[in-house]
Amino acid sequence: MLRKTITFLGWAVLLGSTGVSSFSQNATTSQRINRQALVERHIVQVRQVDTLSSLSVGNGTFAFTVDATGLQTFPVAYANGVPLGTQSEWGWHSNPNTEAYRFDETLRSYQLNGRSVPYSVQINNPTRNKEAVNYYRVNPHRLQLGQVGFLLLHKNGKEASWQDLTQIRQSLNPWTGIIESHFVFDNEPVAVKTLSGQQQDVIAVEVHSALLQKGQLKCQIRLPYPSNAFLDAGVNYQQTEKHQSALVDAHTISHQLDATQYFIKLGYDAGTQVSTKASHTFVVSPSTKQASLHLQVLFTQNKEEKIPTFAHILADNQQAWRKFWQKGGIIDFAGSTDARAKEIERRMVLSLYLTKIQCTGNQPPQETGLTYNSWFGKPHLEMHWWHGIHFALWGRAELLEKSLAWYAKVYDEAEQIAKRQGYEGVRWQKMTDPAGKESPSSVGSFLIWQQPHVIYFAELLRRDNPNKKTLEKYKKLVFATADFMASYPTWDEAQQRYILGKGLIPAQERFNPEETYNPTYELVYWHWALQVAQQWRKALGMKASEKYQKVLDKLSALPMQDGVYLATESAKDSYTNPKFLTDHPSVLGAYGMLPLTPKLDVSTMQKTFDKVWKDWQWHDTWGWDFPMVAMTAARLNNPEKAVEGLLMPIRTNTYLPNGHNFQDERLRIYLPGNGGILAALAMMCQRDGMPKGQHSFPQNGQWKVRWEGLKPMP
Repeated sequence: MLRKTITFLGWAVLLGSTGVSSFSQNATTSQRINRQALVERHIVQVRQVDTLSSLSVGNGTFAFTVDATGLQTFPVAYANGVPLGTQSEWGWHSNPNTEAYRFDETLRSYQLNGRSVPYSVQINNPTRNKEAVNYYRVNPHRLQLGQVGFLLLHKNGKEASWQDLTQIRQSLNPWTGIIESHFVFDNEPVAVKTLSGQQQDVIAVEVHSALLQKGQLKCQIRLPYPSNAFLDAGVNYQQTEKHQSALVDAHTISHQLDATQYFIKLGYDAGTQVSTKASHTFVVSPSTKQASLHLQVLFTQNKEEKIPTFAHILADNQQAWRKFWQKGGIIDFAGSTDARAKEIERRMVLSLYLTKIQCTGNQPPQETGLTYNSWFGKPHLEMHWWHGIHFALWGRAELLEKSLAWYAKVYDEAEQIAKRQGYEGVRWQKMTDPAGKESPSSVGSFLIWQQPHVIYFAELLRRDNPNKKTLEKYKKLVFATADFMASYPTWDEAQQRYILGKGLIPAQERFNPEETYNPTYELVYWHWALQVAQQWRKALGMKASEKYQKVLDKLSALPMQDGVYLATESAKDSYTNPKFLTDHPSVLGAYGMLPLTPKLDVSTMQKTFDKVWKDWQWHDTWGWDFPMVAMTAARLNNPEKAVEGLLMPIRTNTYLPNGHNFQDERLRIYLPGNGGILAALAMMCQRDGMPKGQHSFPQNGQWKVRWEGLKPMP
């Protein structure tokens, strides 16, 4: 594959070029895919200290990210790369509300469609209201639970730096979920094996080195304090007085941060000693009688939780990963002669691994998963589509279903937002937290495209298990979501139609909410989701909803000008104003993320696609935009553009050696991009109405594409 290197922020990043190739058709065969061979073609190899090549192990609710040593030995050195995070879905902290801020102090009323509507927004003037906004944006925030690293000592007792490591050889095998690390320090080799428990939030480490016998290799646990910043890399070792930690007994460390408390439980070989080195720093000193060490570190809120043995964690890990890879879908590109197929397969395998360990918890994940904080660690519900739908499409619907239960848990919070604004049903949050609280945002509070997601998720689960039990389980969520959607549009008496807005920001976050109405993508999504809600009512033996049908019958037509769809009806300059040619080209999502609906004309979308492809400022986009482009191209029967879209050589479409989607200096990893790759690949093989055995990959003999276990995308 042709490659080129771009350098930014002091990093050199390799981007795959998009070569020229046409497409061929290649049907699946009855021969089973050798899944282990496929996955192990993409074992990650690291040969130097590279702050963008950190590797992670995890179980979906907990992840542990390591440097070239196999542990978190040099967290400060990696803080501006892919940080060495230890995060869980339960680990959250709030600063005490000493000023007694009230959430209603974040509200501002807007005059929209003839009435006053309150929104929780960021306030610029230096008042108590602004301070309240800042408090509720920062709190609660996800915790970095602590770093477990090596304490490497030279013969003279001086601590090592990362520059002292030589002969680095490190690998991550996605098939086993095990990281193996080798390096030399002070002329002595060190071999490390790192893995994660799959039933508990625990890591297991096996070390072999003569340095253990010399007392030059120990383990060190450091407990940082939250930075209260947008991004928390877990290296705030100041403010030691604001939290308390203690060695409770030989196997337990307690960490208290205001009202938050958790424990770090240690399992180790006989002869090992644990001691306090400094404030919030603890040292595990192995016996010098052996050249090997086994260490288990469990992070838990339950002091009584039992720590498993190394052998138990290893067996648990092996069983879980074998089950994951052998169940569900897989796509095999072996035998393809177009070099692009190899890179697509690499992104696929590593994205399957990363989303499994970072995004399969009981809550919607944050955009940087369980590695480091972005937006204070809070999930963004509009991104849940990109994080989650691929699990259902790849035959693992139960992994999506785990997080869907959270919506029922926070139902009351969403209902209160709708009531406050004068709507029916539930209005789903944008930026939120485990309890479903709303975070103030001058953009997020006006987004609406997260609203139909719940119906989309429920429909995927119904398709996976088409029975009354599924319908009964999710009907409350589906109908309350649809109730809001039916009450949200404004009736335009003059034109006898329903309008979305004013008072919204589309998925393309470039528009003033007070002026914006009728975005193309949201109109189509609104129509599709209300249709599905009606189908659910019918399947449950209920009458069709009159209020849903009124909106379906009279929802505004998609805005057009010069033969193409506009971003929004209120932006006649969608393609002439430079600022409207940046961010997400979400107009394409109307026929890419979504199937064909009566709202859309395919020939008009083809012209729209061509214009967006030609005129868009692709340097100012996000990682999921490229899979979205690929999906639209696939539905338009243009597979060459689908592959070119997937591999477009743009910085935000960079996939690092560890498989992460790099965006910029803030978002060094971006899991919606990884989820997007998987969603696009699945639909390019399987979607409703697609002839059996056909796909949206090359059809000139240069591509061989086989798959199994995929489910059709709507």
